[in-house]
Amino acid sequence: MQAGESRAAWGSLLTGVASCATIPLAVYLTRFSDSYDLLHAGFAIPVAAGLAVAAMALARRARLRSSVSLAGSAGSRRVIFGRVLGVIGLCMAAAALVALGVYGLLEYMGSRD
Repeated sequence: MQAGESRAAWGSLLTGVASCATIPLAVYLTRFSDSYDLLHAGFAIPVAAGLAVAAMALARRARLRSSVSLAGSAGSRRVIFGRVLGVIGLCMAAAALVALGVYGLLEYMGSRD
């Protein structure tokens, strides 16, 4: 196993976990703050999306390095889990963005009356 593949695989896995945890953690932390509302958790959406894209890029890098290497596909489970977690994190960020957009639309429509 090459050191670069192992680092990229572990990086993919860790950034995938971070991307999946970012939005729920932001929502959870707004419960303990008097100055931040649930709506302010929307600032975590770009962070989660960026981490998800980074996880998928690192998974691709690890997969490319392992396919070129003679060592085989050691660490491929970490790469697969990192990529899957990256996709899940990106889907969570997209769902949060849609929810924020629907909330804004409902606020706009409600204020017109």
